[in-house]
Amino acid sequence: MNRRESLACLLGTAAASASAQTPSAMSLASAVDAVVSLVQETVATGAVKAAALHVQRGEERHRHAFGTADSDSMFLLGSITKPFTALAVMILADRGALKLSDPAMRYLPEFSEGDRAKVTIAHLLTHTSGLPDQLPDNNAMRARHAPLSEFVAATVRTSLSFAPGTRYQYQSMGILLAAEIVERLTNQPLPAFLAETVFAPLGMKRSVLGVGSFQKDDLVSMQTDRAAPEAGGGDPTAKDWDWNSDYWRQLGAPWGGAHASAGDVAILLREFLAPSGKVLREATAREMIRNHTPGLGADRGLGFQLGAALGKGCSPAAYGHHGSTGTFAWADPATGTSFVMLTSLPKNVSGDLLLDPASDRVAGMGG
Repeated sequence: MNRRESLACLLGTAAASASAQTPSAMSLASAVDAVVSLVQETVATGAVKAAALHVQRGEERHRHAFGTADSDSMFLLGSITKPFTALAVMILADRGALKLSDPAMRYLPEFSEGDRAKVTIAHLLTHTSGLPDQLPDNNAMRARHAPLSEFVAATVRTSLSFAPGTRYQYQSMGILLAAEIVERLTNQPLPAFLAETVFAPLGMKRSVLGVGSFQKDDLVSMQTDRAAPEAGGGDPTAKDWDWNSDYWRQLGAPWGGAHASAGDVAILLREFLAPSGKVLREATAREMIRNHTPGLGADRGLGFQLGAALGKGCSPAAYGHHGSTGTFAWADPATGTSFVMLTSLPKNVSGDLLLDPASDRVAGMGG
């Protein structure tokens, strides 16, 4: 029996068990049991070295760590970092320091040539600015350990692929410019701003953009030999800039360089299910998980993926994000459920193998 057949068997057995139990809480527990079995299998085969799972509905919590991970292990989040950066922008919006409709060039005057003058902060946060995902010289810049300031300088000179607001195109560099705006307005590095305004108020003690005061032993090592080329995967010459390098871990890329535990990611997600007011006003929190890109072929909130982009079983109101580092997290207001799975195995492998089937199983439990 191959791994996919084994997965089908595991999930099928869990479904039969769940069908015999009518309470939704029992159904959720059965789904989690199936996911746990799946992760344990992939760890036992050596396919995954470390993983953490956090599933919650109401007060019911299921927390598991696998392989070399424990409950406090901090994983490289990849693009789950993007909602963190968007949240920093919206904190400034709450303070009246900026508006989503503001042109980016108001805060980045060098970003004003041609259609760049039409790019708004909303465009940066919804992947509709026309900027690229990564710069043409991305790999070369990483290889020479370029600082974020060099990425910013190159991005503001980069041509747009389309008129702002007319199309959707996933773009990490738009998130980078949003982060730069936060730093210029606050005169504070984004890692420090997030620590002060998000992580501390919410009690996220195992979260950081970059490395901060944490030690290398706190961070789960990535299985970069199985990563996609843009992460240096499979390239022995890229070890000084791949996801495990000190350069990348410490860079604090606002589009993909945060580290956190599964429990901390769950705290952040659930803050939008029932806003406490510790970070954002309730209306602002709701704005972040509203669809800002209707008719553009993708449903995006501010920094968040929405609805169908998160997989089978999620309602249109669901919000969250994938990470190319092998991470996946979402929450669904329709059921009050949150799902976080963090792994050491890059998404180009772990997506089909583990992340998507696990998410689909939990999401399919309904309310």
